[in-house]
Amino acid sequence: MKGVILAGGLGTRLAPLTTITNKHLLPIYDKPMIYYPVQTLVNAGIEDIMVVTGGNNAGDFLRLLGNGRAFGLKWLRYAYQEGEGGIADALSLAEHFAEGEKILVMLGDNVIEKDILAPVRAFRDQEQGARILLKEVPNPSDYGVAVLDGDRVKTIIEKPKDPSTNFAVIGIYMYDGGVFDRIKNLSPSDRGELEITDVNNMYIEDGSMTYDILDGWWADAGSSIEGWFQVNKQVADGGANRLSG
Repeated sequence: MKGVILAGGLGTRLAPLTTITNKHLLPIYDKPMIYYPVQTLVNAGIEDIMVVTGGNNAGDFLRLLGNGRAFGLKWLRYAYQEGEGGIADALSLAEHFAEGEKILVMLGDNVIEKDILAPVRAFRDQEQGARILLKEVPNPSDYGVAVLDGDRVKTIIEKPKDPSTNFAVIGIYMYDGGVFDRIKNLSPSDRGELEITDVNNMYIEDGSMTYDILDGWWADAGSSIEGWFQVNKQVADGGANRLSG
């Protein structure tokens, strides 16, 4: 299985901190934000990773991460997203990198407390389809919300005004090699982007979507200045100990 970290976007919700840099290069306590998803993938046994970025600071990722030796990797790959096409558009840039293999996708501003070894192992054993991670949150209207029926996901509703559950779809997704054909069949949303929720709902509709509930806390460090500050506090107080070395 290969890994893809999506680290593009303008980061306007973290302005003015992002006026002169990419949000994924901002610090989370004592390390750059991008270190956390890279280490999460490495800890899950992923050894071949691509970072998709964009904007005016793409070269800073290469200067910071190099070939990934600080994480025990032989190399890191990079891709550049032009414009603001959405998460699914950014993921489409990894098609040739994936070479038909299963992929683990993580948003570059997501920070988790523990590891995802169990869900990744389960997806390795899953014959086909997709797997998402969910987490109960107090503010589900800010995220894509999963409507569940036992061990099945019925649908995902993006930022519902009146959510029927509080299970947010966090920014960690696992897909089979067919994900890129599904992206090619997407139409832009009302905001002109290719939405990852639409990709996930395609898998749900054909019955090949599974899910796990994330163990430990999860944070979207790019959601707001307050959210970024709170993640810094959580990590400083002892969370995300996998980066203590």
